[in-house]
Amino acid sequence: MPIPTPHIAAAEGQIAKTVIMPGDPLRSKAITDRFLENPVLVNNIRGVQGYTGTYKDKPVTVMASGMGQPSIGIYSYELFNYYDVDQIIRVGTMGGVSEAVPLRSLIIGQRAYSNTNFMNFYSKNGNAPGYVSADEELFERAVEVCKAGNYVFFCGDIMSSDTYYADNDEVAICNELGLLGIEMEAVALYLMAQRCGKKALAICTISNSVITKEEIPVEERQSGFMNMAQVALELA
Repeated sequence: MPIPTPHIAAAEGQIAKTVIMPGDPLRSKAITDRFLENPVLVNNIRGVQGYTGTYKDKPVTVMASGMGQPSIGIYSYELFNYYDVDQIIRVGTMGGVSEAVPLRSLIIGQRAYSNTNFMNFYSKNGNAPGYVSADEELFERAVEVCKAGNYVFFCGDIMSSDTYYADNDEVAICNELGLLGIEMEAVALYLMAQRCGKKALAICTISNSVITKEEIPVEERQSGFMNMAQVALELA
């Protein structure tokens, strides 16, 4: 497929080798404004904003994925295959499933679990049933960055769900398997990275508790949560 693609307007050379990928296009803009030097808007198809600039003199693209596994599956596939991106680091929100993991904690997803049809369709991925793994090097580097920055963080396995409004069955699965929280994109991202021979990692922030029903305001979700973005940018 030639570029631009049906979903990404960037020309050849306008996407960096490292892509930081929030779900929300407005968070993409907020991260860009906060961290990137000399950013250029390289995509706005469907309002999915993507900017390329530099962070500590390294080229970086910050581009949204939209919500859900099919959406991030499309964008990551096109970025890996047609724009020759080396690594995509998801930065997004996550619902907490344990009172031991407080709001605003960072979660580094070593493996993502799902019983989604997206997972079932690509079942020949060499992983234990239901799980797909992040890139090991990116994961280990992210842990070191979080330690050095004294962030409140947890690392381990997470759930990628197809439903935003988690029910008791999903919470029970998380508790049974020792999962740290529920989000909606990591499995598709990790699968696409493995299919394409590239690297991927999800770094999320606990934005609400499925257990206590606590919620962080939408405004803070959109423009805050910059710790996870800074950790991701350090991996560029």
